[in-house]
Amino acid sequence: MLHNITSIKTSSDGAWQGDNPFNYAFPLLIIQTTLVLFVSRFIAFLLKPLRQPKVIAEMIGGILLGPSAFSRNKNFKDLAFPSWSIPILESVASIGLLFFLFLVGLELDLTSIRRSGKRAFTIALAGISLPFLLAVGITFLLQKVIHVNNNVGYVQFLMFIAVSLSVTAFPVLARILAELKLFTTQVGETAMAAAAFNDVAAWILLALAVALASGGHKSPLISIWVLISGIVFVVFMLLLIRPMMNWVASKLSKEHEVVDEAFICLTLAGVMLSGFMTDLIGIHSIFGGFVFGLTIPKKGDFADRLIKRIEDFVSCLLLPLYFASSGLKTDVTQLHGVEAWGLLVLVISVACAGKIFGTFFVAILWMIPVRESLTLGVLMNTKGLVELIVLNIGKEKKILNDEMFTVLVLMALFTTFLTTPTVMAIYKPARRQGLSSQTHHHQLQRQLQPLTDLHQELRILACVYGPGNVPSLINLIESIRTTNSPIKLYIVQLVELTDRSSSILMVQRNRKNGFPLINRCRKDGMHNDQIAAAFEAYGQVGRISVRHSTAISTLSTMHEDICYVAEDKKVAVIILPFHKQQSGVDGEAIEENMGQGWREVNKRVMNTATCSVAVLVNREFELVADPTSTMPRRVCILFFGGPDDRKVLELGSRMVEHPAVMLTLLRLSGNSEADDAELDEVAITEFKMKWQGSVNYVEKEANKITEEVISMAKGKAFELLIVGKGSYASTMVANLTDFQAEHTELGTIGDLLSSADLNITSSVLVIQTQELAKSNKTTVLKMTRNNKAVIKEVIRDSGSSV
Repeated sequence: MLHNITSIKTSSDGAWQGDNPFNYAFPLLIIQTTLVLFVSRFIAFLLKPLRQPKVIAEMIGGILLGPSAFSRNKNFKDLAFPSWSIPILESVASIGLLFFLFLVGLELDLTSIRRSGKRAFTIALAGISLPFLLAVGITFLLQKVIHVNNNVGYVQFLMFIAVSLSVTAFPVLARILAELKLFTTQVGETAMAAAAFNDVAAWILLALAVALASGGHKSPLISIWVLISGIVFVVFMLLLIRPMMNWVASKLSKEHEVVDEAFICLTLAGVMLSGFMTDLIGIHSIFGGFVFGLTIPKKGDFADRLIKRIEDFVSCLLLPLYFASSGLKTDVTQLHGVEAWGLLVLVISVACAGKIFGTFFVAILWMIPVRESLTLGVLMNTKGLVELIVLNIGKEKKILNDEMFTVLVLMALFTTFLTTPTVMAIYKPARRQGLSSQTHHHQLQRQLQPLTDLHQELRILACVYGPGNVPSLINLIESIRTTNSPIKLYIVQLVELTDRSSSILMVQRNRKNGFPLINRCRKDGMHNDQIAAAFEAYGQVGRISVRHSTAISTLSTMHEDICYVAEDKKVAVIILPFHKQQSGVDGEAIEENMGQGWREVNKRVMNTATCSVAVLVNREFELVADPTSTMPRRVCILFFGGPDDRKVLELGSRMVEHPAVMLTLLRLSGNSEADDAELDEVAITEFKMKWQGSVNYVEKEANKITEEVISMAKGKAFELLIVGKGSYASTMVANLTDFQAEHTELGTIGDLLSSADLNITSSVLVIQTQELAKSNKTTVLKMTRNNKAVIKEVIRDSGSSV
């Protein structure tokens, strides 16, 4: 159906009055947006096992919706993407692109780029220079093979080809590094710094290319005036607008929400005006948004508030429309014959060779190992949205025709798609290779040493989500601190890395503080991190060694970071916060759920860790750390039997020595399996003999005290209950017909005590010992069942109980 653009209406009167919504602008835009989101998300789901960044799915989705696939069907094209709707779609997508480039400007911290050093700068320079030089030669060939517009000069064509070959997509690279767990390697840190340099250089080159294209064939002076005007605009923004934005950021406070909203609205208007000014100059409007983003201060809450306001709407809804509009211009069917496909192979080869070898040779000169240098080159060859922006501007300015546009889009897609599998194939750092079986065996032997060795350093890895986990975790560590046994505490703050721009900003900040894993935070950044500051203060008061780090990763692979640190630091136990936290407000329990994703992190750690794992279900557990206090905190160990419960006794032996802890051992007999009954008896006997008079010991039949245990947990008899995950206590909840198992990863009793339905006020600590140790103990037990003396000696040597 043909339309006159001036006759197009925004909305219809409805199907009941005979109007077809597909013939009206706004209803059709809704359908187009929904279709784009569905296709891109479906492809992202299919590509997830290949560990590809989301930009690949969005690029493929846009191409599929275009004339290369779905839009080859004329009926589909006329219905979903008629020609009259394309300007409207591109206008909406351009608004999203404008604000996305504003977010990119927020991500780039010019101060941190200046601190990156000569190595990153020279590597980035080589990664730009060699592709640029190769583009000089290939441009001659492309002009002869492809029928370029006669009005397009060689220099204009060269600039767009060179920029498209030399660009590196900084946001896409950051997410690939996170997915491959390379943030903490030398390769990852160098690639991030070099990509930041490359990003700035690419925008400068693109601005130059657009300035040359804007002059066109009219007059070279026009290009010069456009370039000079662009430089004046950047200087104006950095010298005048940047101090104003610093003042705005300093005025923001939580007490003045109305003022905050006014400033934020003013800032968003500034993005639009900046885009208008660069468009008025003759440079694309996205440059205005990008430069305005550079003026926003990276410290403080202002950048965070801006990102929270706009990133989801822009990145998830509007930006995919830009990929769709690019895909509608990409027609793979235009590549006819061997010559066209050979041209595509040539362009891909030149792009890869320039980036990879340029980066490789300079990295070798900096004494970076060969394999790491090659990996660095592959990473720097990552393309993405910036590439598409370059190509779309080139097509809009009629510098690139349809065939050349298609070739370069496929080149960007191919090089980015190959980045992840190529890096996985050629670079395998120690943490990804894993440990050899012999080394792994020796580490297990060290990790299985008992917690009761009060003369040996106890290494603990504690994970935190946020400030809310800090008090209970400090109190728990304090309760097991003894005067004779030193504690080395490794704190890992877990931060989810998503496709949101705030994640990249978070990466930038953590790099300044010793980013992101293992390394201790520097003192100049410690005061800005309340979590690190709290543990540092506790370490000084409690006289324990504290090492703080941050793990920024996707939730699906977060457990790899945790388990790697545990193995590398040879810790005895990992402490995880429960994904639900309960607090009492006006006598009622309020539950805060961190989400199913964090629960899966805990489950994966418990399944893969090579040391003991403890999960803390916090209900405002507090410990009086002052030894002179007359109000000790009451802790109860529920002992049913089994390897996990014997590990609980080891922890209890440390708590007994603390003057602020009053420990009760409640043994619920009659549940141990035959293989473990004698081991349990030995462990209990030794515990009672060692701490006679210091521990309140109670023994009852397990199958008779279900109601008593629940009432004890509901009441305020104890502030903390400790139980083993694998306790032989299934009969305890057998009669609770109204209780549904919800958290099976905590075991039978742990699941019961963590239930919010029972209104339990005591905090709960669930401990799981290492699985291999369990099978080893069972084997030893079967060999020595009839010799208690041998059993005791085996237990004492292997450290399987007190």
